[in-house]
Amino acid sequence: MRYPLVHKNVKGFMHGGDYNPDQWLHMPEIIEEDYRLMKLANTNTFSLNIFGWSAIERTEGEFHFGWLDEIMDRLAEEGSHVILATPSGARPAWMSQKYPEVLRVEKNRVRNLHGLRHNHCFTSPVYREKVRIMNEKLAERYAHHPALIMWHISNEYGGECHCDLCQDAFRTWLKKKYDNDLEQLNQAWWTGFWSHRFNDWSQIESPAPHGESMVHGQNLDWRRFVSDQTIDFFKEEIVPLRKADASIPVTTNFMGNYPHMRPFLGIEYNKFASVMDVVTWDAYPPWHIEGQTTTKLASDVGFVHDLYRSLKDGQPFLIMENTPSLVNWHDINKRKEDGVHALSAVQSVAHGADSILYFQWRQGRGASEKFHGAVVDHSGSEHTRVFQEVSKLGAELDKIQPIAGTSIKPEVAVIFDWENQWAIDDAQALNNVNKKYSEQCQAHYHSFWKQGIPTDIITMDKDFSTYKVLVGPMLYMIRPGVAERIEAFVKAGGTFIATYWSGIVDENDLCFLGGFPGPLKNLLGVWAEEIDSLYPNHDIVLKTDSQTYQVTDYCERIHAVDADVLARFESGGYDQRPAVTVNQVGNGKAYYIASSNEQRFYDDFYQELAKECTLNRVLNTEIPEGVSVQKRTDGQTDYVFVMNFTDQAQTLQLPQEENYTNMLTDESVHNTLKMDPYQYMILKK
Repeated sequence: MRYPLVHKNVKGFMHGGDYNPDQWLHMPEIIEEDYRLMKLANTNTFSLNIFGWSAIERTEGEFHFGWLDEIMDRLAEEGSHVILATPSGARPAWMSQKYPEVLRVEKNRVRNLHGLRHNHCFTSPVYREKVRIMNEKLAERYAHHPALIMWHISNEYGGECHCDLCQDAFRTWLKKKYDNDLEQLNQAWWTGFWSHRFNDWSQIESPAPHGESMVHGQNLDWRRFVSDQTIDFFKEEIVPLRKADASIPVTTNFMGNYPHMRPFLGIEYNKFASVMDVVTWDAYPPWHIEGQTTTKLASDVGFVHDLYRSLKDGQPFLIMENTPSLVNWHDINKRKEDGVHALSAVQSVAHGADSILYFQWRQGRGASEKFHGAVVDHSGSEHTRVFQEVSKLGAELDKIQPIAGTSIKPEVAVIFDWENQWAIDDAQALNNVNKKYSEQCQAHYHSFWKQGIPTDIITMDKDFSTYKVLVGPMLYMIRPGVAERIEAFVKAGGTFIATYWSGIVDENDLCFLGGFPGPLKNLLGVWAEEIDSLYPNHDIVLKTDSQTYQVTDYCERIHAVDADVLARFESGGYDQRPAVTVNQVGNGKAYYIASSNEQRFYDDFYQELAKECTLNRVLNTEIPEGVSVQKRTDGQTDYVFVMNFTDQAQTLQLPQEENYTNMLTDESVHNTLKMDPYQYMILKK
């Protein structure tokens, strides 16, 4: 399975990152030194102009492209590629001063002052016009430049605006969705609650801390509107670029699914991905957290990689940003231990990345990111640990060029859905601090990751028919048609796994009547009577014929109507209640897991399921704890990545009948792999 590379001029992997020469125009000797260091670092691709608006348009209507011309031309001479950004992520001060409507209004209805970034209204006609003018000039000047390989649209879209323009746009969006029928909206939002019924569209406002925030259908539609409005802004941004040369791909950088990135989860990335050419994301996981192993973190990062690979059905994605050392905004900014940067980069490639790009190339001298990690630090020297690691990695990426463009088609998919996350987070039920939806999805995923079974991460709107196994943790919201497609998947021979807190509400966040799990009830053959949120020191366990497992967080009281019982609860008032069930439907099976459990349960459950469903593993051998095995393929040649995420040496036995070549050393590999801490091998078969 091979996809075209990003651009005809790109050969192999992109390696480089965010370059901000506009911050150094007063020190040209620094810029000249950068070109020397870029070659030593084995880099070939740089993102320019991400926040360059004030360097180009210093006052309204006066444009200065000379500095950018020089950088673009020189990078072309040096043989480097350029990902050129539209600078709409932050606007210059003159614009905020003259046109205050471009500044966002917060939930409390107070307009922001100039500053920060992403502090702009996506609805503002003035801002859209200013962005259009800027993008037209960039397109006219650089669309056919030999260095250009991609347009980087804005930067890390996120946030929301509550100004009057956005209120009007929200009402227009609602009229379209509800066919201009206010009564239809009242029913969908259940506005009889607390006497919130509307009798005029003008009465509807966005959620506010000092106003309405308890109508969950309204909250959900507001989030959908914000997401759609952001995507609409993106679509308008790319019009001048497409007009100049439609062959140049466009992208923007998505954010990781981590707790500290919650504000960026307000955009429905699956829908966003459909209007861009290449998916990219900024990977900033905290690799060393006290109390958490690097192994579990590696699995969670693998989950996000697979999520972004899945957005365009297996097309390779790009790492637009990562740090070669540390960030400056975690609570504790721990550097990557020796070897961990290269290991994390190779993991990205193993899961489908065709680039390793950094924020940032060179550390700035001032402001909030001056201590954020970079390839070149304030010493300006190539004789640093970080620079040498980056240089070595660049040389290795050059050796594995044939892997670029390859992918994989997994037999397993885990459903992770943005709208489902929004609805779960908003529900006043269970644990109101963190209901652990993402964590539950990652727990199921982790069991496949440990076995070396490739896995897609998809929304509930994706096609299920190509998979053998479909896992839907906490499928709280069931949108129209989803239950029917899951049932068709099972009847055709597929295996579906559902969990507690599934089939609770429809697309408007209205509870299903007639019992849970709602439209999945007949398929699963169970009735969920009630769910319990557990304190940390409860005593409920789940027991199979041979094993006992600790229950965590949540436990449901269910009735096995048509399903067979595979495991039961013990103690805590749940003695002998069904805990795990299976229902044969057509040629397939539907499982239900009625509690959140320790990881060991999922590992054992999916190990048996993998055998039953004859799932293909990357290597048919026992994989040591903490070692990840992933694969990319072009359909003829397999590229196998073996990665040791532990601080201990590991040994892995290769299948006896298989011979491989180590792509980094050209040595033949068979029988036994011995790996040092944080070591990786890239094998070709």
